Amino acid sequence: MNENFRPYSLGEILDRTAQLYRGNFWLFAGVAAVPIGVMLGIAVIGVIVFLVVRSPVGGTSLSSATMVVVIAACVAIAVPIYIAAYVYCCAGITEAAASAQRGEKLTIRATLKNVRPRFWSYLGFLFLQGAVVIFIPGAGATGIVASLFYMMTRTGMAGSVAIGFLIFLVIVAAVVVIAWLALGYSMGMAAAVVEKMSPWEAMQRAVQLSKGTRGRIFVMFLLVVALGMVVSMIAYVPFTIVVAFLTASGTNVQSASTAIIVAQILDAVVNFALQVALTPVSWIALVLFYYDQRVRKEGFDIERMMELAGMTQPLPAAPPGVGGAISAPAPPPDTVGER
Repeated sequence: MNENFRPYSLGEILDRTAQLYRGNFWLFAGVAAVPIGVMLGIAVIGVIVFLVVRSPVGGTSLSSATMVVVIAACVAIAVPIYIAAYVYCCAGITEAAASAQRGEKLTIRATLKNVRPRFWSYLGFLFLQGAVVIFIPGAGATGIVASLFYMMTRTGMAGSVAIGFLIFLVIVAAVVVIAWLALGYSMGMAAAVVEKMSPWEAMQRAVQLSKGTRGRIFVMFLLVVALGMVVSMIAYVPFTIVVAFLTASGTNVQSASTAIIVAQILDAVVNFALQVALTPVSWIALVLFYYDQRVRKEGFDIERMMELAGMTQPLPAAPPGVGGAISAPAPPPDTVGER
């Protein structure tokens, strides 16, 4: 049996995630840095544009309406760019994790290049996933809550308390539904990348594969969130030390301002590093869950062994005019001459 393709426990999936991440750190970090780097670039350009439009032009400042138009145009340009970068990040990390699990080596450039031919399919999947998981339940819950608030304005104190409790229950139910749907569709990107599926096929495939393992995926997400919180708290310590040191070094306004500026710069740098470092973890783990479920449900480990041994080959193309039917196998070589 291929050691990389076998049933994994949750602990083994987490351990394997750490192994793949350590062995391909710069690959995963480089792909994860794409949307974050784009976001920082957009922020810098946005600040420059804002400073330019705020400065007087020919002695006259731009009107508020003009500034609103400029800002809206910047947002209209920036949002599609960021979405495209995010698609490359999600699909790229998934592609890199699947390749690493198969024992293949990819570069950052090759990974992003592999995403490009199916970019629109991956974009469609993320939009479809967001609509099913967040928009539809969120819109339904918002409509119910708005109706309950309207009823609350027309009832007395006792009725308002009861309606307020109902609003709380609706919000809790919406959060539970969104979380359950997110777990059910969490392996959809892996299915779209590995099996080259369309967005809707990947959604259906994700639901099928997630049955029986959603609890383990939920625990994995909790651990990733906890890891992020711990790392953020540890990273916050240097900020406190720097601010305290610079503030204590002088009592004038200039020292305090310098401390604030240095702290903000350090905060931006460390947050960028944390985002780059933590983003690949859950995506790698989801790829491992995907393969784990295929091994458990479909015997993918055996299929992989046969593929590596050269025992599986694609079916021959049907002859013209047969309408896609598979032709009968040719007779053995020793009987061809007899016919």
